[in-house]
Amino acid sequence: MAGGTAGSASLTGANLSAMSDTTAPVPPYAGTLIERMGIEVLEASAQRVVGTMPVAGNTQPYGLLHGGASAVLAETLGSIAAMAHAGEGRAAVGIELNATHHRAARSGVVTGTATALHLGGRLASYQVVVEDEDGRPLCTARLTCMVIDARP
Repeated sequence: MAGGTAGSASLTGANLSAMSDTTAPVPPYAGTLIERMGIEVLEASAQRVVGTMPVAGNTQPYGLLHGGASAVLAETLGSIAAMAHAGEGRAAVGIELNATHHRAARSGVVTGTATALHLGGRLASYQVVVEDEDGRPLCTARLTCMVIDARP
């Protein structure tokens, strides 16, 4: 892992000199976009975050999963991973997101997997693949976050 040595990790439990890629707890999402989209985080670490989102309620007028919903899922999962990487006293803020949509989904639950591409002291980048229930890729996204000092 770039940027530090392995140590105790949580979204707020590591420090810059001991950034970590171990399992990280997920903060509460009550009242956030994450809750409104129905996103559930299944696994979280600085290296990888996996989450799901229902298609129902996240469609565009033609009944297809909205591309923006896939982008929300991608940025959410990548941001959780980047916060785990940042550690205590630090924060991760998204500075770039791009997404390529490969196919549509009309129903069911989609699964996103964010995988670390770069874990540095100032930047963290993730590839996020959103798949349908049959494991077919719907969207591939890349998120880059800047790691900064947390504001009080």
